[in-house]
Formats: sequence, C-alpha cells, structure tokens
Amino acid sequence: MPIEIRRFGVGHRRPDGPPGTTGVAGQPIHSDERGLISELAFARGARIEPHSNPNTTWLIVIEGGGWVGVGDELTRVAAGEAVLWPADIPHAAWTEHSEMRAFVVEFTDADDAAMKGIVDGRARELTAGAADPAQGSLRDDPPRPARPDPDAGEPA
Repeated sequence: MPIEIRRFGVGHRRPDGPPGTTGVAGQPIHSDERGLISELAFARGARIEPHSNPNTTWLIVIEGGGWVGVGDELTRVAAGEAVLWPADIPHAAWTEHSEMRAFVVEFTDADDAAMKGIVDGRARELTAGAADPAQGSLRDDPPRPARPDPDAGEPA
C-alpha cells in the first residue's frame, strides 16, 4: 500500500467555516464516518461566528493566538492550547491583532459511544529478557528558515 500524503497549509487552503465566517481559510485533511480533521488559518481580525453542531470538537492552536467562546464563557487561547467545543453548545473563535493557525478535530456524535469497542486495546505483559534496552541517538535538528514570509499567509 503506498504512503498517503495530504497537503495543507499555504497554497492549499480555501475559505472555510460556518455561515458568517470571515478571514478564515482551511483545508480538510481527513474525513470519514468517525469524524473530521482540518487545518484552519485565521487572518488578523478573522472570525468564526457563534454556532453549534451535534459533534464534540477540539480546536488545537498550533501558531499565534486569539479568542474562543464556549457557551457564555470567553477566553484567550494561544499556541500549545486545545479548546473543547462540546456538542450542541454554541462556540466561536476569532482573532484581533494577531493571526492564528489551528487544527480542528471533530468526532462524529456527541461523545465516543460510536467508537466504543472499535479502539479498545490491551497492553501485552513483558517477560524478563523479552526486550533489549533501547539503543541509538537523537538526530540533529534540521535547519530552520531565518524568518517566515509575512506575505505567505502564515503567522510570524
């Protein structure tokens, strides 16, 4: 079976979001009966208007930051934080003076009931001498670009 690659990011996004959304572009990465994974890029002053859906969703911020609302609560959110959007609860996200990039992971249904029994796993018991200690070393970090291109649509 060949390796499957899905492209996203600059050059692969299109306007995305529920009605009333402005300044947000995205790209679905995966979608099936279990759920959806998408990448979203919020420009400065972007907005996903308050809405709800019947699925439990996580907004996972990977760059920049902005604001989120869940029900009557509002809070700032930044890279390295994930926000739970419960099923059937109005939620929103927006930016003001910065950009934000996030992944959205939406599960089918309000909870994991549909998944029970599908992803159950069991740990194997290790017996003495069954595994050698790990050997090896960490690889060097790859070179990073000096500065992102501010005109490419990515947060700095």
